[in-house]
Amino acid sequence: MKRSHYNPCMEALALLVVVLAGYLPGSLPAGLLAGRLKGVDIRTVGSGNIGATNAFRVLGKGIGIAVLLVDMLKGVLPCLFLPGVVAGLFPEGRVPEPETVKLLIGVSAILGHNYPCWLGFKGGKGIATTAGVVGALASVPLGICIGAWIVFFVVSRYVSVASIAAAVALPLSVALLPGERFGLLFWIFLFLGVMAIWKHKGNIKRLMDGTEPRAWGGKKETMN
Repeated sequence: MKRSHYNPCMEALALLVVVLAGYLPGSLPAGLLAGRLKGVDIRTVGSGNIGATNAFRVLGKGIGIAVLLVDMLKGVLPCLFLPGVVAGLFPEGRVPEPETVKLLIGVSAILGHNYPCWLGFKGGKGIATTAGVVGALASVPLGICIGAWIVFFVVSRYVSVASIAAAVALPLSVALLPGERFGLLFWIFLFLGVMAIWKHKGNIKRLMDGTEPRAWGGKKETMN
């Protein structure tokens, strides 16, 4: 009877493919590409960010919505359609759980958006892509985060405040899921929430200085 030998190199290669399956789609700079089509380098105007919020302000609502949708799809589609493909690359008996593969792909997609290798690892803040990943993994936390975002946006008129509130709500929302409290999903969502808040450190400083622009009727935008 032929005995199969475990090959750690093949498992490491499969893990690398899983990471790239999320990172490469996530690293697509939709805001930058949309700006280029309009003859604008979005990194040099407004806040200098390549995400949907700056696209709204600089390129207009239509393009801003398109960038928002693409950034969300960068998180949703890899999580939904790639786990089954990459799982077949693992050695027999070493295939991770499907949810684990989904989580790895989702986190990699967000890292791709936040730190794209094509742009010197300087990307967006990852809120839309995180929303897409969360939606693909757990609909209840997504609904809670969207609710938190809307409430804080309406009250404060700051996109950054709403995004930070949603980031805080992300790990807390997992407590509502039966059997998930302080499980792997909680810690992954905690990591994503902390990363989203960290990416808003410039906004937090401007909020403290009183120079952060509101969505309407506020101060002029300042550069990051």
